Amino acid sequence: MATNTSIQLIRNATLLINYAGQKILVDPMLMPKDTIDPLAGKARNPMVELPMPIEEIVKDVDLVLVTHTHPDHFDPVAAETLDKSIKLINQPADKEFFQQAIFTNAETVQDSTVWNGITIHRTGGEHGSGEILKRMGTVSGFVLQADNQPTIYIVADSIWIDEIEQSIQKYTPDYIVVNSGGAAFPGFEATPILMNEEQTMALIKKSGDAKVIAVHMDALDHCLTTRASLRQQAQKAAVEEGKLLIPQDGEEVQL
Repeated sequence: MATNTSIQLIRNATLLINYAGQKILVDPMLMPKDTIDPLAGKARNPMVELPMPIEEIVKDVDLVLVTHTHPDHFDPVAAETLDKSIKLINQPADKEFFQQAIFTNAETVQDSTVWNGITIHRTGGEHGSGEILKRMGTVSGFVLQADNQPTIYIVADSIWIDEIEQSIQKYTPDYIVVNSGGAAFPGFEATPILMNEEQTMALIKKSGDAKVIAVHMDALDHCLTTRASLRQQAQKAAVEEGKLLIPQDGEEVQL
């Protein structure tokens, strides 16, 4: 496998990361287009197909990282397709889920772990605020660090909170992957469960020298922030060229 370091957006929040000679699959949602009912009454989900065959996505994967087990981050197709003995890292809240799914090599990370020369730190997040947060459950982010590799902070499903700013200050990442879909549920439109345009701009302001890679857009019907609306907001906020990357499905970003 190539040892070049890259992040490829598959679809939604599903990523393939080539890092320190390892192929890491993040938050696999592998179901076909239109599998599940609308989340916001607009369209069946996911709204787009995978950009490549499932076999290609899971081929030679060394590690699976799961930020939380909502079906748009780990779905039944992923549970069926992935080898049950694959190394899988998850948050404490999902320990039982992966035991029941019979993943025999799942590791629950409380604070941090070292795997094949890569240090993986778990970070916190809040999947919304107020009443909707209670319903959404616990989520985690992950920071990847290794010798001669850029530090990558995968924020995962969270709104912009002090804790994320503190994680940026603590780990000084070179790249921050942010789920910028601005998702909200009917009746709770005023309380997004993911960063929207405005919150993504707030993160960019506090991101130091990191490049920000925005994902989790244009795949689910309750995501109100689109690639186009985020790009527009970045232009309005005069975000410098190359600071914010908004990959298309299937696009690979060389780090």
